[in-house]
Amino acid sequence: MKKFLFKLVFLSVASISAVAQKSPARVLVLGLDGFSTEGYKVAKHPNIDKLVAEGVLSLSTRPVMPSITLPNWTSHFTSSGPEEHGVTANNWTLEKHPLPAIAVDEQGYYPSIFKVLKDNVRNVKTAYYYNWKELINPINQKYLDEVAFEEKDGYQVNYGKAFDFMLKNRKDPALIFLYSVHTDHAGHEFGWMSEPYIKAIEAADVAIGALLDKLKAEGLYKDTHFLLITDHGGINKGHGGVSMNEMQVPWAITGPKIRKRGLVTDFNSNKNTSLVLARIFNVSKLPEAWTGILPNVIFK
Repeated sequence: MKKFLFKLVFLSVASISAVAQKSPARVLVLGLDGFSTEGYKVAKHPNIDKLVAEGVLSLSTRPVMPSITLPNWTSHFTSSGPEEHGVTANNWTLEKHPLPAIAVDEQGYYPSIFKVLKDNVRNVKTAYYYNWKELINPINQKYLDEVAFEEKDGYQVNYGKAFDFMLKNRKDPALIFLYSVHTDHAGHEFGWMSEPYIKAIEAADVAIGALLDKLKAEGLYKDTHFLLITDHGGINKGHGGVSMNEMQVPWAITGPKIRKRGLVTDFNSNKNTSLVLARIFNVSKLPEAWTGILPNVIFK
């Protein structure tokens, strides 16, 4: 009887361990628009610092050209440049754009990481939270389970929705994009590196910290990969040029599969982001049109 009970306990522990080891891949992509390397160096962001301390931080990642919003966010999620995905300006729409993409899905959209995951990862859940209206235009919403737009540069409501989505889908693989444009708008209104711009970054850090605390309380933090990305920097009250203030940005990642390397100087591009995401979800079947490079050095 004792031997039977011992075997039963052993098998139960083994089963629990196996389940723990097979936690579904989960990635939270934190997007802050117009977050420059200079801004990263000057602003106080203790929560971001704690988050990336166990992973990889690049302060020399290159945006694609032009250094404006829509081409770069599209590049993040399509592992391609404007010359491939065809998004060359912020006014791009599916119905009206000057440059055709080199590949499109059945609805006419360039293939995104959301499509790749839906095609290859069983039960994967996807969410897209944003507060700049045009941002979602190049993304086929067919591959998104939840979409939420918050008006007037607000982001607190979306942060709450992202948490609820992660909690509700904790047993499934998930990719969540949580974006805010308020940092970019502070740069345009007051100037990059102005006090309001720095405060906008610091306010985002507070919101990120509160979200991370909620994830920790629910046991969702340790198994989650966190990716911090942006589109471009800025100079004076604008961007779109080729100064290093505009063409050099932060990019950071941490999580179960990521090495603890700290600050790195290896070449990185906004075009690489979706390849990293695909690797986390163990997807190797990728669109032939994608042109990014997988930075293998960040993985364990």
